[in-house]
Amino acid sequence: MLVAWPAMAAAQSSGAAPAATGPSVAAAAAADWTPPRTAWGAPDLQGVWDYRTLTPLQRPREFADRETLTAEEAAAYEERQGALLDDYDRAPSVHAKWWLDYGRDLTADRRTSLLVDPPDGRLPAVTDEARRRAAARAERRRQRPDHAVQDRGLTERCLTFGLPRLPGAYNNNVQILQTPTHVAIVNEMIHDARIVPLDGRPHLADAVPQWHGDSRGYYDGDTLVVETVGFSPQSAFRGSTAGLRLVERFTRAGPDTIHYAVTMSDPATWTRDWTALVPMAKTDQALYEYACHEGNHGLRNILHNARYAEDPDYASKLSLPAPRQ
Repeated sequence: MLVAWPAMAAAQSSGAAPAATGPSVAAAAAADWTPPRTAWGAPDLQGVWDYRTLTPLQRPREFADRETLTAEEAAAYEERQGALLDDYDRAPSVHAKWWLDYGRDLTADRRTSLLVDPPDGRLPAVTDEARRRAAARAERRRQRPDHAVQDRGLTERCLTFGLPRLPGAYNNNVQILQTPTHVAIVNEMIHDARIVPLDGRPHLADAVPQWHGDSRGYYDGDTLVVETVGFSPQSAFRGSTAGLRLVERFTRAGPDTIHYAVTMSDPATWTRDWTALVPMAKTDQALYEYACHEGNHGLRNILHNARYAEDPDYASKLSLPAPRQ
Protein backbone atom coordinates (compact mmCIF):
# COMPACT_ATOMS: atom_id res chain seq x y z
CA MET A 1 0.00 0.00 0.00
CA LEU A 2 1.54 3.30 -1.07
CA VAL A 3 1.02 6.47 0.89
CA ALA A 4 0.23 9.55 -1.15
CA TRP A 5 -0.74 12.86 0.39
CA PRO A 6 -1.08 15.28 -2.54
CA ALA A 7 -4.18 16.87 -1.05
CA MET A 8 -2.36 17.60 2.17
CA ALA A 9 0.67 19.00 0.40
CA ALA A 10 -1.50 21.29 -1.71
CA ALA A 11 -3.45 22.51 1.30
CA GLN A 12 -0.26 23.19 3.26
CA SER A 13 1.32 25.09 0.40
CA SER A 14 -1.79 27.24 0.01
CA GLY A 15 -1.94 28.00 3.72
CA ALA A 16 -5.12 26.01 4.27
CA ALA A 17 -5.40 23.46 7.07
CA PRO A 18 -4.59 19.93 5.85
CA ALA A 19 -7.38 17.42 5.70
CA ALA A 20 -7.83 15.27 8.79
CA THR A 21 -7.48 12.16 6.65
CA GLY A 22 -5.62 11.47 3.42
CA PRO A 23 -5.81 8.95 0.59
CA SER A 24 -3.63 6.55 2.58
CA VAL A 25 -6.18 6.44 5.38
CA ALA A 26 -9.04 5.96 2.99
CA ALA A 27 -7.18 3.12 1.27
CA ALA A 28 -6.34 1.43 4.56
CA ALA A 29 -9.91 1.65 5.82
CA ALA A 30 -11.14 -0.93 3.33
CA ALA A 31 -14.72 -2.05 3.00
CA ASP A 32 -13.93 -5.16 5.05
CA TRP A 33 -12.96 -3.10 8.10
CA THR A 34 -14.77 -0.40 10.06
CA PRO A 35 -12.84 1.77 12.51
CA PRO A 36 -13.91 0.80 16.05
CA ARG A 37 -15.75 3.22 18.32
CA THR A 38 -15.82 3.68 22.05
CA ALA A 39 -19.03 3.16 24.00
CA TRP A 40 -19.69 6.91 23.71
CA GLY A 41 -19.12 6.98 19.93
CA ALA A 42 -15.58 8.37 19.61
CA PRO A 43 -12.98 6.69 17.36
CA ASP A 44 -11.26 4.08 19.54
CA LEU A 45 -7.53 4.77 19.63
CA GLN A 46 -6.78 3.06 22.93
CA GLY A 47 -3.85 0.76 23.48
CA VAL A 48 -0.06 0.76 23.29
CA TRP A 49 1.41 1.78 19.94
CA ASP A 50 4.95 1.23 18.64
CA TYR A 51 6.33 3.87 16.27
CA ARG A 52 9.81 2.47 15.56
CA THR A 53 10.97 2.88 11.98
CA LEU A 54 14.20 3.15 10.04
CA THR A 55 12.62 5.76 7.78
CA PRO A 56 14.37 9.06 8.56
CA LEU A 57 12.57 12.31 9.24
CA GLN A 58 14.20 13.94 6.21
CA ARG A 59 14.77 12.31 2.83
CA PRO A 60 18.43 11.42 2.27
CA ARG A 61 19.99 13.48 -0.52
CA GLU A 62 20.77 10.32 -2.45
CA PHE A 63 17.06 9.76 -3.07
CA ALA A 64 16.40 13.32 -4.34
CA ASP A 65 12.78 13.37 -5.59
CA ARG A 66 12.08 9.70 -4.81
CA GLU A 67 9.10 9.43 -2.43
CA THR A 68 9.33 5.64 -2.19
CA LEU A 69 11.80 2.87 -2.93
CA THR A 70 11.45 -0.45 -4.71
CA ALA A 71 11.50 -3.57 -2.56
CA GLU A 72 15.10 -4.27 -3.65
CA GLU A 73 16.24 -0.72 -2.91
CA ALA A 74 14.53 -0.79 0.48
CA ALA A 75 16.23 -4.07 1.43
CA ALA A 76 19.63 -2.69 0.47
CA TYR A 77 19.04 0.52 2.42
CA GLU A 78 17.89 -1.39 5.52
CA GLU A 79 20.95 -3.64 5.39
CA ARG A 80 23.32 -0.67 4.98
CA GLN A 81 21.72 1.42 7.73
CA GLY A 82 21.49 -1.57 10.07
CA ALA A 83 25.23 -2.14 9.75
CA LEU A 84 25.82 1.55 10.47
CA LEU A 85 23.72 1.46 13.63
CA ASP A 86 25.66 -1.58 14.85
CA ASP A 87 29.05 0.08 14.34
CA TYR A 88 30.38 1.87 17.43
CA ASP A 89 32.95 3.80 15.38
CA ARG A 90 30.51 5.16 12.81
CA ALA A 91 27.50 5.51 15.14
CA PRO A 92 28.88 6.01 18.68
CA SER A 93 26.51 5.70 21.62
CA VAL A 94 26.69 6.15 25.37
CA HIS A 95 24.62 2.97 25.61
CA ALA A 96 25.45 -0.58 24.67
CA LYS A 97 24.24 -1.34 21.16
CA TRP A 98 22.10 -4.26 22.33
CA TRP A 99 20.33 -1.84 24.67
CA LEU A 100 19.10 0.35 21.82
CA ASP A 101 15.86 -0.23 19.97
CA TYR A 102 16.02 1.63 16.67
CA GLY A 103 13.57 0.60 14.00
CA ARG A 104 15.21 -1.73 11.48
CA ASP A 105 12.60 -1.51 8.72
CA LEU A 106 11.31 1.27 6.53
CA THR A 107 7.62 2.10 6.64
CA ALA A 108 5.36 -0.46 4.96
CA ASP A 109 5.08 1.75 1.86
CA ARG A 110 8.91 2.10 1.75
CA ARG A 111 8.86 5.89 2.05
CA THR A 112 12.17 7.73 1.94
CA SER A 113 11.15 10.23 4.63
CA LEU A 114 8.60 10.72 7.37
CA LEU A 115 8.15 14.25 6.08
CA VAL A 116 5.25 14.40 3.62
CA ASP A 117 5.18 18.17 3.31
CA PRO A 118 7.22 19.90 1.89
CA PRO A 119 6.98 17.46 -1.00
CA ASP A 120 10.76 17.18 -1.31
CA GLY A 121 10.86 15.41 2.07
CA ARG A 122 13.23 17.98 3.55
CA LEU A 123 12.69 20.41 6.41
CA PRO A 124 12.01 23.95 5.23
CA ALA A 125 14.74 26.54 5.52
CA VAL A 126 15.11 28.29 8.86
CA THR A 127 14.69 32.03 9.19
CA ASP A 128 17.51 34.52 9.73
CA GLU A 129 16.16 35.06 13.24
CA ALA A 130 16.43 31.31 13.93
CA ARG A 131 20.06 31.33 12.77
CA ARG A 132 20.84 34.20 15.13
CA ARG A 133 19.22 32.34 18.04
CA ALA A 134 21.20 29.20 17.22
CA ALA A 135 24.44 31.19 17.17
CA ALA A 136 23.57 32.77 20.52
CA ARG A 137 22.85 29.34 22.04
CA ALA A 138 26.17 28.03 20.78
CA GLU A 139 27.97 30.99 22.30
CA ARG A 140 26.24 30.47 25.65
CA ARG A 141 27.30 26.83 25.62
CA ARG A 142 30.87 27.90 24.88
CA GLN A 143 30.88 30.47 27.67
CA ARG A 144 29.04 28.30 30.22
CA PRO A 145 29.26 24.66 29.20
CA ASP A 146 28.90 23.02 32.59
CA HIS A 147 28.69 25.63 35.31
CA ALA A 148 25.36 24.44 36.69
CA VAL A 149 22.60 21.94 36.09
CA GLN A 150 20.59 24.64 34.32
CA ASP A 151 23.30 24.88 31.65
CA ARG A 152 22.48 21.38 30.44
CA GLY A 153 19.53 20.41 28.23
CA LEU A 154 16.16 19.14 29.43
CA THR A 155 16.79 15.67 27.99
CA GLU A 156 20.15 15.33 29.71
CA ARG A 157 18.49 16.36 32.95
CA CYS A 158 15.87 13.64 32.38
CA LEU A 159 13.04 16.15 32.53
CA THR A 160 11.51 15.67 29.08
CA PHE A 161 12.35 14.85 25.48
CA GLY A 162 9.67 17.33 24.44
CA LEU A 163 7.04 17.29 21.73
CA PRO A 164 6.42 15.89 19.27
CA ARG A 165 7.89 12.46 20.01
CA LEU A 166 9.38 11.11 16.82
CA PRO A 167 11.16 7.75 16.32
CA GLY A 168 14.45 7.53 18.20
CA ALA A 169 17.00 5.17 19.72
CA TYR A 170 14.68 3.52 22.23
CA ASN A 171 11.35 3.77 24.09
CA ASN A 172 9.40 4.21 20.86
CA ASN A 173 6.05 3.47 22.46
CA VAL A 174 3.01 5.52 23.37
CA GLN A 175 -0.15 4.56 25.23
CA ILE A 176 -3.50 6.23 24.55
CA LEU A 177 -6.40 6.14 27.01
CA GLN A 178 -9.78 7.79 26.40
CA THR A 179 -12.75 9.00 28.43
CA PRO A 180 -15.74 10.97 27.16
CA THR A 181 -14.11 14.23 28.30
CA HIS A 182 -10.34 13.67 28.10
CA VAL A 183 -7.61 11.77 26.30
CA ALA A 184 -4.42 10.69 28.08
CA ILE A 185 -1.30 10.30 25.93
CA VAL A 186 1.56 8.58 27.77
CA ASN A 187 5.00 8.36 26.20
CA GLU A 188 7.36 5.65 27.36
CA MET A 189 10.27 8.07 26.92
CA ILE A 190 10.73 9.80 30.29
CA HIS A 191 7.17 8.62 31.14
CA ASP A 192 5.74 11.93 29.88
CA ALA A 193 1.96 12.06 30.22
CA ARG A 194 -0.46 14.59 28.75
CA ILE A 195 -4.07 14.90 29.85
CA VAL A 196 -5.88 16.53 26.93
CA PRO A 197 -9.31 18.11 27.55
CA LEU A 198 -11.95 17.61 24.85
CA ASP A 199 -14.57 20.05 26.20
CA GLY A 200 -13.64 23.11 24.14
CA ARG A 201 -12.12 25.09 26.99
CA PRO A 202 -9.73 27.88 25.95
CA HIS A 203 -5.97 27.54 26.13
CA LEU A 204 -4.10 28.78 29.18
CA ALA A 205 -2.84 32.35 29.19
CA ASP A 206 0.50 33.02 27.51
CA ALA A 207 1.91 33.80 30.92
CA VAL A 208 1.78 30.10 31.84
CA PRO A 209 4.25 28.42 29.43
CA GLN A 210 4.91 24.71 29.85
CA TRP A 211 7.52 22.26 28.60
CA HIS A 212 4.82 20.31 26.73
CA GLY A 213 2.72 23.34 25.95
CA ASP A 214 -1.02 23.49 26.55
CA SER A 215 -3.03 20.90 24.60
CA ARG A 216 -6.69 20.91 23.58
CA GLY A 217 -8.34 18.16 21.57
CA TYR A 218 -11.40 17.38 19.48
CA TYR A 219 -12.61 14.70 17.08
CA ASP A 220 -12.86 15.30 13.35
CA GLY A 221 -14.60 12.25 11.94
CA ASP A 222 -12.34 9.25 12.62
CA THR A 223 -9.43 11.47 13.68
CA LEU A 224 -8.39 12.81 17.07
CA VAL A 225 -6.92 16.29 16.58
CA VAL A 226 -4.74 17.77 19.35
CA GLU A 227 -3.65 21.39 19.08
CA THR A 228 -0.86 22.57 21.38
CA VAL A 229 0.46 26.08 22.04
CA GLY A 230 2.05 27.86 25.00
CA PHE A 231 5.43 26.11 24.96
CA SER A 232 8.24 27.10 27.28
CA PRO A 233 11.17 28.78 25.50
CA GLN A 234 13.30 26.00 27.01
CA SER A 235 11.42 23.36 25.03
CA ALA A 236 12.79 24.64 21.69
CA PHE A 237 12.04 21.62 19.49
CA ARG A 238 14.65 21.86 16.72
CA GLY A 239 15.28 25.46 17.76
CA SER A 240 11.63 26.55 17.78
CA THR A 241 10.30 29.40 19.91
CA ALA A 242 7.55 29.72 22.49
CA GLY A 243 5.32 30.67 19.54
CA LEU A 244 5.34 27.12 18.17
CA ARG A 245 1.93 25.70 17.24
CA LEU A 246 1.79 21.90 17.07
CA VAL A 247 -1.15 20.06 15.52
CA GLU A 248 -1.25 16.27 15.95
CA ARG A 249 -3.69 13.98 14.16
CA PHE A 250 -4.28 10.41 15.30
CA THR A 251 -6.23 8.37 12.73
CA ARG A 252 -7.03 4.66 13.06
CA ALA A 253 -5.97 3.42 9.61
CA GLY A 254 -6.41 -0.31 10.18
CA PRO A 255 -7.00 -2.90 12.91
CA ASP A 256 -3.39 -2.56 14.10
CA THR A 257 -2.32 0.81 12.69
CA ILE A 258 -2.60 4.48 13.62
CA HIS A 259 -1.38 7.20 11.31
CA TYR A 260 0.16 9.91 13.44
CA ALA A 261 0.52 13.18 11.54
CA VAL A 262 2.27 16.19 13.09
CA THR A 263 2.23 19.69 11.67
CA MET A 264 4.69 22.25 13.02
CA SER A 265 4.11 25.98 12.61
CA ASP A 266 6.53 28.61 13.90
CA PRO A 267 7.14 31.56 11.52
CA ALA A 268 10.00 32.73 13.74
CA THR A 269 11.87 29.47 13.07
CA TRP A 270 10.86 28.00 9.70
CA THR A 271 9.98 29.72 6.44
CA ARG A 272 6.89 27.52 6.11
CA ASP A 273 4.92 24.88 8.03
CA TRP A 274 5.96 21.23 7.76
CA THR A 275 4.18 17.92 8.29
CA ALA A 276 5.45 14.42 9.10
CA LEU A 277 3.44 11.19 8.98
CA VAL A 278 4.50 8.42 11.38
CA PRO A 279 2.84 4.98 11.28
CA MET A 280 2.17 3.38 14.67
CA ALA A 281 1.69 -0.37 15.11
CA LYS A 282 -0.41 -1.82 17.90
CA THR A 283 1.55 -3.97 20.35
CA ASP A 284 0.64 -6.19 23.27
CA GLN A 285 3.84 -5.17 25.06
CA ALA A 286 3.58 -3.13 28.26
CA LEU A 287 5.14 0.28 28.80
CA TYR A 288 8.12 0.17 31.12
CA GLU A 289 9.30 2.76 33.60
CA TYR A 290 11.93 5.13 32.27
CA ALA A 291 14.11 5.07 35.38
CA CYS A 292 15.95 8.32 34.81
CA HIS A 293 15.39 11.27 37.10
CA GLU A 294 16.57 14.83 37.61
CA GLY A 295 19.83 14.71 39.53
CA ASN A 296 20.84 11.41 37.93
CA HIS A 297 24.42 10.16 38.31
CA GLY A 298 25.31 10.92 34.71
CA LEU A 299 24.47 14.59 35.12
CA ARG A 300 26.33 14.75 38.44
CA ASN A 301 29.42 13.25 36.82
CA ILE A 302 29.30 15.74 33.94
CA LEU A 303 29.46 18.62 36.40
CA HIS A 304 32.15 16.96 38.52
CA ASN A 305 34.33 16.35 35.47
CA ALA A 306 33.96 19.97 34.43
CA ARG A 307 35.24 21.05 37.85
CA TYR A 308 38.19 18.63 37.56
CA ALA A 309 39.06 20.19 34.19
CA GLU A 310 39.02 23.66 35.73
CA ASP A 311 40.93 22.89 38.93
CA PRO A 312 43.55 20.12 39.36
CA ASP A 313 43.03 20.34 43.13
CA TYR A 314 39.26 19.97 42.89
CA ALA A 315 39.24 16.49 44.44
CA SER A 316 40.95 17.71 47.61
CA LYS A 317 38.26 20.35 48.08
CA LEU A 318 35.37 17.92 48.05
CA SER A 319 33.75 17.25 51.39
CA LEU A 320 34.06 13.62 52.38
CA PRO A 321 31.06 11.66 53.64
CA ALA A 322 30.78 11.47 57.40
CA PRO A 323 32.30 8.29 58.86
CA ARG A 324 29.86 5.60 59.90
CA GLN A 325 29.28 5.29 63.62
